[in-house]
Amino acid sequence: MQVILFEDVKSLGKKGDIVKVSDGYARNFILKKKLGAEATAKNLNDLKLKRQNEDKVAAENLANAQKLASEISGKSVALSIKAGSDGRAFGSVSTKDISVAAKEQLGFDLDKKKMHLDEPIKSVGIFTVTIKLHPSVSAELKVVVEQE
Repeated sequence: MQVILFEDVKSLGKKGDIVKVSDGYARNFILKKKLGAEATAKNLNDLKLKRQNEDKVAAENLANAQKLASEISGKSVALSIKAGSDGRAFGSVSTKDISVAAKEQLGFDLDKKKMHLDEPIKSVGIFTVTIKLHPSVSAELKVVVEQE
């Protein structure tokens, strides 16, 4: 019997795969636990439509990420921190601070977890922060750190 899997099944296949299994295994395990459905013409058509919809949504997400990346690139955010006379900060600038400043100054709602700092910002100057907007799209944001 051919079965369309709704979830990943260990040693059988991934979600969305069409696999051939014995009738007993399908009835007693796959169908009973709602891990899949029999591969009828209707179910195959539903799977095809679902995949097309997922592809369309993924393409829209990619386009939105590319648009946001083009808007972010070339922009900068200014932050002020307390620092000593030598320019070293008493604390550090975190991705949370950068996210809040981007929201206030630029109007972009950026996730702090998607920002990548090579090393903590502990001095005054201009730094570049990489923001991962999509698995294949990244943007660079300049952070200008000034002394209070």
